[in-house]
Amino acid sequence: MLIGVIAGLVGLSFGIFGVLAFRVSEQQRKLVDVEFDEPALPPGAAEVLAVVGRAFVVVDAIDGVVRASPAAYAFGLVRGHTVVHKQLLDMTAKVRRDGVILEKQFELPRGPLGQGTIIVQVRAAMLGEEYILLLADDRTEITRTEEIRNDFVANVSHELKTPVGAISLLAEALESSADDEVAVRRFAQRMQKESKRLAALVQDIIELSRLQGASVAQQAHPVDINSVVTEAVDRSQLPAESKNISIVVGGRVNAMVYGDQDLLVTALRNLIDNAIRYSPENTRVGIGMRSKEGLVSISVTDQGEGMSPEDQERVFERFYRVDAARSRQTGGTGLGLSIVKHVISNHGGEVTLWSQPGQGSTFTIRLPEMEGQDDGDAPAAPSTAAPSNSPHSSDATGVHEQGASA
Repeated sequence: MLIGVIAGLVGLSFGIFGVLAFRVSEQQRKLVDVEFDEPALPPGAAEVLAVVGRAFVVVDAIDGVVRASPAAYAFGLVRGHTVVHKQLLDMTAKVRRDGVILEKQFELPRGPLGQGTIIVQVRAAMLGEEYILLLADDRTEITRTEEIRNDFVANVSHELKTPVGAISLLAEALESSADDEVAVRRFAQRMQKESKRLAALVQDIIELSRLQGASVAQQAHPVDINSVVTEAVDRSQLPAESKNISIVVGGRVNAMVYGDQDLLVTALRNLIDNAIRYSPENTRVGIGMRSKEGLVSISVTDQGEGMSPEDQERVFERFYRVDAARSRQTGGTGLGLSIVKHVISNHGGEVTLWSQPGQGSTFTIRLPEMEGQDDGDAPAAPSTAAPSNSPHSSDATGVHEQGASA
């Protein structure tokens, strides 16, 4: 009996000891997990990082990610607990080795497939004795804006240099030929042509600068597109008559758009002038209008040489010319289509292009109709609105369906 009691007490003691050992082990394991998930950063570091306002990554001695901001994941700098880019790991290795603060700018792939890049300014420094902090600032938009501005300044300088240089040379030639009446007249005509080209270039630069800072929302009002087309055509009659080119308008829209009439006239006049400039003499420029599915469309079709796919991709860039030599002869500045794109974008619309070598080009403007209007297309115009030898002539309103979907 006594032996049984003793054995029971011994068994109970072992059971209690086992339970206690299990609980101690569990508490130690939890402590280890907590230390692993939440490493001890230097005092105050976590609070500072929370309000720093920049993407940050904290790595340990083996470059494992200890802490990272949501922005660091959004920028594609971190995936899981790993720093993605070798350039950043090279920075941490150098900081760890030399104990110096490094700052560099990188252009890095943004996603795992390498589609799209991000330009980041990265600063790396020691954080306490164990960790390294990476601070990243997204400079993508700022850098690309600076590149566009620098390109624009370089292009403007180049474009202005040509007519200014020509006028200077012509003035010297004029001075040296003062006794030759025929030469004086010839040089004076050339100077007049170059001065007009210079004036047009300066005017386009001023116009483009004004458009980039203009707020259509503050100046907008209901606009009748029919009056826009009428005014733009009227302003383009003189260059058209100089080449014996007829401007034929087809279609009419009853819907109004919300915008700035002067800017819309400028955009459409640039398209018409462009069509006239690149069309052969004794041809026609067709303008078609239609209203459908809440959009007002205006298409301008020429009978020019057309454009290759490569040229079509770049034709709306500032100062880009399909044929630079011919453009200088015709007086083009290379800014007209860029102005068109800015105006239409500011009105919430789009401008598209359909073109094929040898078949001319069709530029189509689409603008949203004003809300609260009765839908309904205007009466169709005769098919003569489009050039007769162009595939666009099949559309009754002069709007080529393929061009409209380009």
